Amino acid sequence: MSMTDPIADFLARIRNGIRSRKQLVECPRSNIKLRIAEILRDEGFVNSVVASEDNKQGTLKLALRYDGRGAGSGCAITGMRRVSRPGQRAYVPAKQVPRVRNGLGIAILSTSQGVMTDKEARTKGVGGEVLCEVW
Repeated sequence: MSMTDPIADFLARIRNGIRSRKQLVECPRSNIKLRIAEILRDEGFVNSVVASEDNKQGTLKLALRYDGRGAGSGCAITGMRRVSRPGQRAYVPAKQVPRVRNGLGIAILSTSQGVMTDKEARTKGVGGEVLCEVW
């Protein structure tokens, strides 16, 4: 059975991994999920991203980042939200790229120049589809 929204499934797997205090989260690999995971790594939300091949589509392994202050330590990701969904797409022009939590979070956009953060989209002057917000 095909999945309707694989990006929402990817975000839900990360969210569930955080709630159950997992160190490693695995999910099926795709190019857009790999790029989103690389952005999360570059922005400091996850420690590492490993894409491995198998005889099907491959897997993506994310090492979640915690602050390491004992049993009650918090994760670097405090919240995630899917913005553009299959039933309601959310496109923004270059001048209206959103700021998440007044700059403390990031918005991930799919633009004509690739998948990038809101800051990169503002500097390049491009708009696109707002995939998700992470803070």
